[in-house]
Amino acid sequence: MLLENKNAVIYGAAGAVGSAVAEAFAREGARLFLTGRDLSQVRRLAEKIGDAGGQAEAAAVDALDEHAVAEHLEDVIGRAGRLDVSFNAVGLPQRGIQGTPLTELAGEAFARPIAFYTGSHFITATAAARHMAGQGSGVIVTLTATPARTAAALVGGMAPAWAALEAFSRSLAAELGPAGVRVVCLRSHAIPETPLIVENFAMMAPGAGVTPAQFRAILEEGTMLKRLPTLAEVADTAAFIASDRAGAMTATVANLSAGGIAD
Repeated sequence: MLLENKNAVIYGAAGAVGSAVAEAFAREGARLFLTGRDLSQVRRLAEKIGDAGGQAEAAAVDALDEHAVAEHLEDVIGRAGRLDVSFNAVGLPQRGIQGTPLTELAGEAFARPIAFYTGSHFITATAAARHMAGQGSGVIVTLTATPARTAAALVGGMAPAWAALEAFSRSLAAELGPAGVRVVCLRSHAIPETPLIVENFAMMAPGAGVTPAQFRAILEEGTMLKRLPTLAEVADTAAFIASDRAGAMTATVANLSAGGIAD
């Protein structure tokens, strides 16, 4: 198994991407420490993983609370002995941010995702980095989306937030590399299975003068594979990145755009 004997913390585990990655990590043998603001949802996921034979514990942690993140990691290290993987899948509700032209968007709405995504990832990644550097190994996986690299209209501050997060990932990797710690960003195109993307299609379609189904078809047509990525593909890629088999990967972005972006 790819992640046997690995201890992994997942932030935003109750969301669609976080839960899919958690289940993939569990199948690959990782011991999971799942977190989120809604403890009841995180517990349900932990129970599901446990019923399938995996190891998962749940905790209520706000990924924007520096003290709470640090306290939780101290508890994880105290019980598990080490931290091998940190994955941040926190998401921000995007109603009022996406679907509005930049010239009509309020400054606060534009800045909100930039502060949210960079702040959350900075807190969780640097907290993990301090432990990983001390033990001489570890993997930090960040998460962005294709607007970080494309000229996408009507996405508000989401594109700048994701672009900043990719730059942060590279800088952190440069600092942590000598300590044996890797930082890899996972950049996905829209995942139609997730409720957030379904909502986004509904928000973005009117501005493009099409229906949500037509909006999705336009995105699919813009990829080389003529389709969008699946949750399973994203989760399986995250598991590979977090494993020792990807040991030479750091300071880079895993491109899951289905050919929407050519690197």
